[in-house]
Amino acid sequence: MITLYTWGTPNGRKISIMLEELGLDYEVKTVDIGRDEQFDPGFLAISPNNKIPAIVDHDTGQSVFESGAILVYLAEKYGKLLPEAGPERYATLQWLMFQMGGFGPMLGQAHHFMRYAPEPIAYAIERYRNEAARLYGVLDGQLARSLYVAGEAYSIADIALYPWAARHDWHGIDLADYPNVERWSRLVGERPAVRRGMTVPSA
Repeated sequence: MITLYTWGTPNGRKISIMLEELGLDYEVKTVDIGRDEQFDPGFLAISPNNKIPAIVDHDTGQSVFESGAILVYLAEKYGKLLPEAGPERYATLQWLMFQMGGFGPMLGQAHHFMRYAPEPIAYAIERYRNEAARLYGVLDGQLARSLYVAGEAYSIADIALYPWAARHDWHGIDLADYPNVERWSRLVGERPAVRRGMTVPSA
Protein backbone atom coordinates (compact mmCIF):
# COMPACT_ATOMS: atom_id res chain seq x y z
CA MET A 1 0.00 0.00 0.00
CA ILE A 2 1.18 3.50 -0.82
CA THR A 3 -0.11 6.67 0.76
CA LEU A 4 -0.19 9.64 -1.60
CA TYR A 5 -0.22 13.13 -0.15
CA THR A 6 -1.58 15.37 -2.86
CA TRP A 7 -3.80 18.17 -4.07
CA GLY A 8 -5.44 18.92 -7.42
CA THR A 9 -2.38 20.42 -9.12
CA PRO A 10 -0.35 19.26 -12.14
CA ASN A 11 2.46 18.05 -9.89
CA GLY A 12 0.06 16.10 -7.72
CA ARG A 13 -1.65 14.52 -10.69
CA LYS A 14 1.62 13.22 -12.09
CA ILE A 15 1.75 10.77 -9.22
CA SER A 16 -1.90 9.71 -9.21
CA ILE A 17 -1.54 9.01 -12.95
CA MET A 18 1.61 6.96 -12.30
CA LEU A 19 -0.04 4.96 -9.55
CA GLU A 20 -3.03 4.27 -11.81
CA GLU A 21 -0.75 3.25 -14.69
CA LEU A 22 1.01 0.78 -12.40
CA GLY A 23 -2.30 -0.56 -11.10
CA LEU A 24 -1.24 -0.11 -7.48
CA ASP A 25 -3.37 0.09 -4.38
CA TYR A 26 -2.99 3.49 -2.78
CA GLU A 27 -4.74 5.75 -0.36
CA VAL A 28 -5.05 9.49 -0.83
CA LYS A 29 -4.38 12.03 1.88
CA THR A 30 -5.43 15.49 0.72
CA VAL A 31 -3.17 18.41 1.55
CA ASP A 32 -5.22 21.54 0.95
CA ILE A 33 -2.64 24.09 -0.10
CA GLY A 34 -5.32 26.79 -0.14
CA ARG A 35 -5.55 26.33 3.63
CA ASP A 36 -1.76 26.03 4.13
CA GLU A 37 -2.04 22.39 5.18
CA GLN A 38 1.35 21.79 3.53
CA PHE A 39 2.90 23.51 6.56
CA ASP A 40 1.48 20.98 9.02
CA PRO A 41 4.33 19.47 11.08
CA GLY A 42 3.20 15.96 10.21
CA PHE A 43 3.48 16.65 6.51
CA LEU A 44 6.79 18.47 7.02
CA ALA A 45 8.27 15.23 8.33
CA ILE A 46 7.52 13.62 4.96
CA SER A 47 8.10 16.59 2.66
CA PRO A 48 10.75 18.95 4.11
CA ASN A 49 10.10 21.55 1.38
CA ASN A 50 6.39 21.76 2.30
CA LYS A 51 5.34 20.86 -1.25
CA ILE A 52 2.99 18.24 -2.60
CA PRO A 53 3.12 15.53 -3.78
CA ALA A 54 4.82 13.07 -1.46
CA ILE A 55 4.40 9.36 -0.90
CA VAL A 56 4.97 6.82 1.83
CA ASP A 57 5.62 3.27 0.62
CA HIS A 58 4.40 1.09 3.45
CA ASP A 59 6.10 -2.00 1.97
CA THR A 60 9.50 -0.49 2.67
CA GLY A 61 8.83 2.43 5.00
CA GLN A 62 10.36 4.71 2.37
CA SER A 63 8.99 8.23 2.00
CA VAL A 64 9.73 10.25 -1.13
CA PHE A 65 9.02 13.89 -1.94
CA GLU A 66 9.45 15.84 -5.22
CA SER A 67 7.32 14.57 -8.09
CA GLY A 68 10.21 13.71 -10.40
CA ALA A 69 11.93 11.65 -7.72
CA ILE A 70 8.65 9.86 -6.97
CA LEU A 71 8.19 8.97 -10.64
CA VAL A 72 11.71 7.54 -10.84
CA TYR A 73 11.27 5.67 -7.55
CA LEU A 74 8.04 4.01 -8.66
CA ALA A 75 9.31 3.26 -12.17
CA GLU A 76 12.45 1.59 -10.84
CA LYS A 77 10.66 -0.33 -8.10
CA TYR A 78 8.09 -1.79 -10.48
CA GLY A 79 10.23 -1.95 -13.63
CA LYS A 80 7.87 0.02 -15.83
CA LEU A 81 7.76 3.30 -17.79
CA LEU A 82 11.51 4.00 -17.48
CA PRO A 83 14.03 1.98 -19.51
CA GLU A 84 16.66 0.25 -17.37
CA ALA A 85 19.68 1.41 -19.38
CA GLY A 86 20.96 2.88 -22.61
CA PRO A 87 19.97 5.86 -24.76
CA GLU A 88 16.26 5.33 -24.15
CA ARG A 89 16.74 5.72 -20.39
CA TYR A 90 18.60 9.01 -20.75
CA ALA A 91 16.13 10.31 -23.33
CA THR A 92 13.39 9.71 -20.77
CA LEU A 93 15.33 11.30 -17.92
CA GLN A 94 16.31 14.36 -19.92
CA TRP A 95 12.69 15.10 -20.84
CA LEU A 96 11.65 14.47 -17.25
CA MET A 97 14.25 17.07 -16.23
CA PHE A 98 12.94 19.42 -18.94
CA GLN A 99 9.60 19.29 -17.18
CA MET A 100 11.04 19.62 -13.70
CA GLY A 101 13.40 22.45 -14.57
CA GLY A 102 11.36 24.48 -17.06
CA PHE A 103 7.97 23.28 -18.22
CA GLY A 104 6.69 23.12 -14.66
CA PRO A 105 8.30 26.08 -12.89
CA MET A 106 7.91 28.57 -15.73
CA LEU A 107 4.32 27.60 -16.41
CA GLY A 108 3.68 27.83 -12.68
CA GLN A 109 4.85 31.43 -12.83
CA ALA A 110 2.52 32.01 -15.78
CA HIS A 111 -0.32 30.60 -13.65
CA HIS A 112 0.48 32.97 -10.85
CA PHE A 113 0.86 36.20 -12.77
CA MET A 114 -1.95 35.54 -15.28
CA ARG A 115 -4.52 34.21 -12.79
CA TYR A 116 -3.67 34.81 -9.14
CA ALA A 117 -1.55 37.92 -8.70
CA PRO A 118 -3.50 40.53 -6.71
CA GLU A 119 -2.86 43.09 -9.45
CA PRO A 120 -1.72 42.64 -13.07
CA ILE A 121 1.97 43.20 -13.70
CA ALA A 122 2.44 43.65 -17.44
CA TYR A 123 6.14 42.83 -17.45
CA ALA A 124 5.68 39.55 -15.58
CA ILE A 125 2.68 38.51 -17.67
CA GLU A 126 4.57 39.14 -20.91
CA ARG A 127 7.73 37.43 -19.64
CA TYR A 128 6.04 34.22 -18.58
CA ARG A 129 3.58 34.10 -21.47
CA ASN A 130 6.53 34.35 -23.86
CA GLU A 131 8.46 31.69 -21.97
CA ALA A 132 5.43 29.42 -22.01
CA ALA A 133 5.20 29.82 -25.78
CA ARG A 134 8.89 29.02 -26.13
CA LEU A 135 8.61 25.88 -24.00
CA TYR A 136 5.57 24.64 -25.88
CA GLY A 137 7.60 25.18 -29.04
CA VAL A 138 10.42 23.02 -27.71
CA LEU A 139 7.96 20.28 -26.82
CA ASP A 140 6.22 20.57 -30.19
CA GLY A 141 9.52 20.20 -32.01
CA GLN A 142 10.36 17.05 -30.09
CA LEU A 143 6.93 15.55 -30.71
CA ALA A 144 7.31 16.20 -34.43
CA ARG A 145 10.02 13.51 -34.34
CA SER A 146 8.44 10.86 -32.12
CA LEU A 147 5.12 9.46 -31.00
CA TYR A 148 5.77 10.18 -27.34
CA VAL A 149 8.06 12.69 -25.68
CA ALA A 150 11.09 10.43 -25.22
CA GLY A 151 10.58 8.21 -28.25
CA GLU A 152 8.09 5.65 -29.47
CA ALA A 153 7.22 4.35 -26.00
CA TYR A 154 5.05 5.99 -23.36
CA SER A 155 7.07 6.84 -20.26
CA ILE A 156 7.31 8.85 -17.07
CA ALA A 157 8.34 11.83 -19.23
CA ASP A 158 4.85 11.88 -20.74
CA ILE A 159 3.28 11.46 -17.31
CA ALA A 160 5.26 14.44 -16.00
CA LEU A 161 4.43 16.76 -18.88
CA TYR A 162 0.80 15.93 -19.56
CA PRO A 163 -0.90 17.48 -16.48
CA TRP A 164 0.88 20.77 -17.17
CA ALA A 165 -0.03 20.78 -20.86
CA ALA A 166 -3.62 19.97 -19.90
CA ARG A 167 -3.78 23.49 -18.44
CA HIS A 168 -2.59 25.15 -21.65
CA ASP A 169 -5.40 27.69 -21.49
CA TRP A 170 -3.99 28.88 -18.16
CA HIS A 171 -0.77 29.72 -19.99
CA GLY A 172 -2.41 31.69 -22.79
CA ILE A 173 -1.62 28.85 -25.19
CA ASP A 174 -3.79 27.69 -28.10
CA LEU A 175 -2.82 24.11 -28.90
CA ALA A 176 -3.84 24.69 -32.51
CA ASP A 177 -0.52 26.57 -32.74
CA TYR A 178 1.32 23.45 -31.55
CA PRO A 179 -0.17 20.59 -33.58
CA ASN A 180 2.25 17.94 -32.35
CA VAL A 181 1.53 18.80 -28.72
CA GLU A 182 -2.18 18.73 -29.52
CA ARG A 183 -1.89 15.27 -31.13
CA TRP A 184 0.16 13.93 -28.22
CA SER A 185 -2.15 15.50 -25.63
CA ARG A 186 -5.15 13.72 -27.14
CA LEU A 187 -3.25 10.43 -27.27
CA VAL A 188 -2.12 10.57 -23.66
CA GLY A 189 -5.40 12.00 -22.40
CA GLU A 190 -7.33 9.03 -23.81
CA ARG A 191 -5.48 6.54 -21.62
CA PRO A 192 -7.84 5.17 -18.94
CA ALA A 193 -5.22 5.49 -16.20
CA VAL A 194 -4.61 9.12 -17.14
CA ARG A 195 -8.32 9.86 -17.01
CA ARG A 196 -8.57 8.30 -13.56
CA GLY A 197 -5.42 9.96 -12.25
CA MET A 198 -6.55 13.39 -13.39
CA THR A 199 -9.54 13.18 -11.02
CA VAL A 200 -7.41 12.64 -7.88
CA PRO A 201 -8.15 13.94 -5.35
CA SER A 202 -11.86 13.76 -6.02
CA ALA A 203 -12.71 16.67 -3.74
